[in-house]
Amino acid sequence: MIEKRGYGLLVAGKRTKWVTLFIWIMLAGVLSILLPSVNEEEINNAPNLLETAPSVQANKLIEQQFPDTGGVPALLVWHREGALQDEDLLHLMNLTEYWETNPLPHQQGMVPLHKLPLSTLKDQLSRDQSTLVLPVSFDKNANVEELKVSIDELKNQVHNKFGYDPFAVSVDSSADLSARVTGPVGIQIDATGLFETADVSLLLGTVLLVLVILLLIYRSPILAIIPLVAVGFAYAVISPVLGALADLGWITVDAQAISIMTVLLFGAGTDYCIFLIARFRQFLTIEENKSSALLKAISGASGAIAMSGVTTALAMLALIVAHYGAYERFSIPFSISIFIMAIASLTLVPAMLAIIGRASFYPFIPRTPEMQAARALKKGKSVMANKKKLDNSKLGSIVVGRPWPIIIVTLVLLAGLALVSSQIKFTFDILSTFPKDMASREGFATIGEQFSPGELAPIEVVVDTQGEEVDLVDRLAALSYVDKVSEPQSGELNPEIQAYRVQLSVNPYSTEAMQYIPELRIIAEQALHDAGVSSEQEYVWIGGQTAVQYDTKVTGDRDTRVIIPIVIGMIALLLLLYLRSVVAMAYLIGTVVLSYFSALGLGWLIIHYVLGADAIQGSIPLYSFVFLVALGEDYNIFMVSSIWQKRRTMPLHQAVKEGVGETSAVISSAGLILAGTFAVLATLPIQVLVQFGIITAIGILIDTFIVRPFLVPAITIVLGRWAFWPSHMARKDYLMNEFKES
Repeated sequence: MIEKRGYGLLVAGKRTKWVTLFIWIMLAGVLSILLPSVNEEEINNAPNLLETAPSVQANKLIEQQFPDTGGVPALLVWHREGALQDEDLLHLMNLTEYWETNPLPHQQGMVPLHKLPLSTLKDQLSRDQSTLVLPVSFDKNANVEELKVSIDELKNQVHNKFGYDPFAVSVDSSADLSARVTGPVGIQIDATGLFETADVSLLLGTVLLVLVILLLIYRSPILAIIPLVAVGFAYAVISPVLGALADLGWITVDAQAISIMTVLLFGAGTDYCIFLIARFRQFLTIEENKSSALLKAISGASGAIAMSGVTTALAMLALIVAHYGAYERFSIPFSISIFIMAIASLTLVPAMLAIIGRASFYPFIPRTPEMQAARALKKGKSVMANKKKLDNSKLGSIVVGRPWPIIIVTLVLLAGLALVSSQIKFTFDILSTFPKDMASREGFATIGEQFSPGELAPIEVVVDTQGEEVDLVDRLAALSYVDKVSEPQSGELNPEIQAYRVQLSVNPYSTEAMQYIPELRIIAEQALHDAGVSSEQEYVWIGGQTAVQYDTKVTGDRDTRVIIPIVIGMIALLLLLYLRSVVAMAYLIGTVVLSYFSALGLGWLIIHYVLGADAIQGSIPLYSFVFLVALGEDYNIFMVSSIWQKRRTMPLHQAVKEGVGETSAVISSAGLILAGTFAVLATLPIQVLVQFGIITAIGILIDTFIVRPFLVPAITIVLGRWAFWPSHMARKDYLMNEFKES
């Protein structure tokens, strides 16, 4: 544990408290001026798959051999209830003629409708003549902001040509022509826009929630602001630090990472502040000198705060070994953020408490019984000082008195919910995370209704025929899930390489479609083998969005198998070093892992049966695991450290009783705040964040109100001295009062 007077006086002494505050003000100010903010360095289209992923290699080959298809397509979906009119088609022909001579920014190609006879163009319409899909491709190197500028210019030109804005017309309108932008370009723009609009609402909602909960808990406006000020200063340092790292190219940050990082800072940061504030409040009822009370509070809480911060930071850092880009990009920003927030909780918060003192709790200022009596006499009231100590150990008494029933009931409940997690269905469909009224999703729905859903994102099957005749078209077309197969297109650099565009009859973004990728590869390999093509090296490549999602699932499964053991191993090692007990380490890890699967099960019941979702996003389990295991252990560490300290001077039953009682209120408060901040994510229009917020909030509540106050201390009681094995507290001579207790 950090030495009481040395460390406390260093950050919160009579003069050093002002030095600490000044250092933080200078750091926040200077770094914000000299370095770019993290928001300025967002890259929202960074690749998620490694260069060695099969779909990435396939798409590179397609770009080399078939450059006309190398751009990123935007699908313009034109729809009029009843049927498109000749006037509509003439407007579109004029548009493509104009774009041919005056291309849009970053435009790479398009279908030249103006070169087609009107009768031929009508053959491209849907069966009921109500819909036309116009592909326009853009430079694959253009970022999302540049693509958005292009699409905005496209919409302005359409408005000028038509005399009104078809993009603002409802797709169900029976009077006017409607238009929507979908495909990869439309999806990228809409996804980025969702996070941009979510940032402000997420920040305001999180701050408001934390402020309200703190006011309800402590009923002090000053105390409610102190954690928010600490988080604000920490973010003012974190943002330029991460911005500088991103500017140097050492890390990559995106809007989703920044959104979740904001929630994590407010939740975990407020928790760390509360751990210290609660101890300070406790000692103010014992110590008349506020400085002495603060030094004891720092001594009692700093070890647990430091341990919690290190645990969470290292758990986040474990994501650096991920192969999937979205996971790996979380690693450094999240671990640095938690580390800096923990430092702020151990330095800035003590300094502020030292400056404000007892007034931090105004108007309900904690005082010693003697101070209360003196204050009453000063006011001329004949009031006896209440020297009765508040008994917070009722919960501890319940746990100590009935450990076995508590263990059985909680294990049955948690195990039952954990079993439900085996029923979860997963999806990698990015469109399903969008609101139903979002433009790209409406456009895709129209394509699915009027054409084949596979037209939105066809699969590219590329083979090296080695000059042999291959009957791949017939084999692919015979598959029940294939709607259409194009004639083979020969490569420009190597004519023996042929590409087949396969349109599925199902949603190409669905899990069902992903499952067909291995079969398509097998069929292509068999066709080459039957044609006499050697199979000594790779001659089949499969590209397109469905193949990318399949590789995403494979990569995500690999990361889950690797990262989960690493996180568990690191946290286990830290617990072992901190508690010096193999047994305690084992059941603390076990209970948090059990609560994680319970959170998945209960989260699935809510997401599936209450919210009506058919599946949850495939990335959520790993994200939730890292967050819940790291943050869940924070509460166990805080409570168990109290029990361990008390066990040095009292019997185990009494130590558990007082340890649970002493930490009950503060951990419950911290858990409510942390769960609440993650629950704010459920108010956003992005389903992946809604689902992540719900599951994480549920897991935190399970840890806060079931695992920490009941299951962990009950197991400690049942194990007795073996809970401390092999530390010196496990020796019989150390527990000489144990038999008397029982």
